[in-house]
Amino acid sequence: MGDFILGLDLGQSKDYTAIGVLEKHSSSWQPTVYHLRHLERPQLGTTYPAIVQRVAWLLAVAPLAGCTALVVDATGVGAPVVDLLRDAQLSPIALTITAGDASMTHGPAWRVPKRELVSNLQVLFQAGRLKIAEGIPEAQVLVRELLAFRAKVSAAGADTYEAWREGDHDDLVLAVAMAAYYGEQSNTWLLW
Repeated sequence: MGDFILGLDLGQSKDYTAIGVLEKHSSSWQPTVYHLRHLERPQLGTTYPAIVQRVAWLLAVAPLAGCTALVVDATGVGAPVVDLLRDAQLSPIALTITAGDASMTHGPAWRVPKRELVSNLQVLFQAGRLKIAEGIPEAQVLVRELLAFRAKVSAAGADTYEAWREGDHDDLVLAVAMAAYYGEQSNTWLLW
C-alpha cells in the first residue's frame, strides 16, 4: 500500500472546486507510479466551509486517514481557505500557482509555475506512471479537460496554460497536477 496525496483546486462562483486523490507507489529500483483513486467536483456554489468539511471527512476515513498529504491551491481565494484548513488541523501544503519561471518552497508554502505543474503531469502520463483507476465517475471529465488544455504564448513571449476554449474547465487537471507535482518533489527530497 502506498501513501496518498490529496490535491485540492479551489473554484469560485464560475469555476468548480476539484478534489483529486493519488496513491503513490514507490520502490528503490523503479520510478514512482501514481494511481488516481478519487476525483470529485462539488457543485458550483458549494461554500468553502463545506469544502473544508468534505476534505476533513475524506482525510479521516480509510484508506486516507493518517497517511495523506493535502496540497491546496493557495492562489487567489485560496489563502483564506488554507487558513480554514489549518484551523481544522488538516496541515495543508499551500501551493500558489504562478506565471513565473522558478518554483520556491518555504515550509508548507510553495510557489510553482503552472508550466511546471502541467509538464510534470504530461511526463507522468506519457511515461505510464500516472494511471486512472477504472470506475471513477469523473474520469471522462478529466480526460476532456486534459484534451482541452493548451499552452498559449502571448505576443510578448509569455506562456500561459489553460483550457483551450472559453467555458472549458481545468479544475480536475489542476487538482491532479498539484498532487502529482508534490509527489515528485517529495521523491526528489528523499534522494538528497
